[in-house]
Amino acid sequence: MNKVLLTGVDGNFGKRAAKALMEKLPKEQLIFTAPNKEALKEYEKMGIETRYADFNHPDQLAEAFQGAHTVCLISMPFVGPRRRTAHKNAVDACVKDGADRIVYTSIVGAGLEECDTYEVSDHKYTEAYIREQPIHYVFIRDAQYAEAMVSAFEEAYDNTNGVLSNNMGEGRMAYISRDDCALAAACVAAGAGGNDVVYELSGAEALTITEYLAIASEVTGKKVTYHEITDEEMYEYFDSIGVPRTTEEMWANTAKNYPFCSDGMVTFGRAIRLNQMNTFTHDFEKLTGQKPMTVREIFENMDAHRIGSRTSTDK
Repeated sequence: MNKVLLTGVDGNFGKRAAKALMEKLPKEQLIFTAPNKEALKEYEKMGIETRYADFNHPDQLAEAFQGAHTVCLISMPFVGPRRRTAHKNAVDACVKDGADRIVYTSIVGAGLEECDTYEVSDHKYTEAYIREQPIHYVFIRDAQYAEAMVSAFEEAYDNTNGVLSNNMGEGRMAYISRDDCALAAACVAAGAGGNDVVYELSGAEALTITEYLAIASEVTGKKVTYHEITDEEMYEYFDSIGVPRTTEEMWANTAKNYPFCSDGMVTFGRAIRLNQMNTFTHDFEKLTGQKPMTVREIFENMDAHRIGSRTSTDK
């Protein structure tokens, strides 16, 4: 029996992927890992094999990944050299333990040379490193989570007089639900798709931020309009509400709707403005057999589609 190992089941994405994977494979075939031992207890009670795995400690990872045929590697929440090292440690452990296949959750834009956002650069590094290893791979490049912009919509309505100001301009993004991305990752981990391939996951439609807000305003009855600002102005705004520049810094309580760093959000917005992330495919439907949620559907069920708190798995 080929074992499937899923990392990061304590995180927002990982919890959703774990739920989907449990619906696709018998529990005897599953191994769930996390750097948070307390979070593993609920899965232990279900009879699923669990293992502590901290990507910052490579010696411990070799034992954690032992016996896995497929490893679904969920990218870490911190960004920069520390994340690259953590991902490298995880990949090395997969190879050392003889895993046959890595399923890696990457990001839209990672296949475009000129796209050099704070987030994308780490994913490019990880993809390139995995390709060098004697192991099969599947890269799932997720478009921007619609949930992130749900939080931005609420922030604008509640705190900035119904005006969302950012640097995306008229660039397009096929926003996709995080739940859909987690489902696709679970499907691939369970055997969907091929090997040594890249899937670009996009939502149901490629929208400008103006079009996105028009849908959200219509569904919710809360009118939010868009105002384009420069990269510098966007940094100034995030600084003013306590959003840190990098993931190495502390988050302020005032920034609850933005559990990301400003270097990430500003460079992501710039890439969208330059249409470096304007990718639309039907890969989600090919992998899952269903259509992705639309932005309208997400706002019709807003309570289930907020971005949530930043996870603590980067300690």
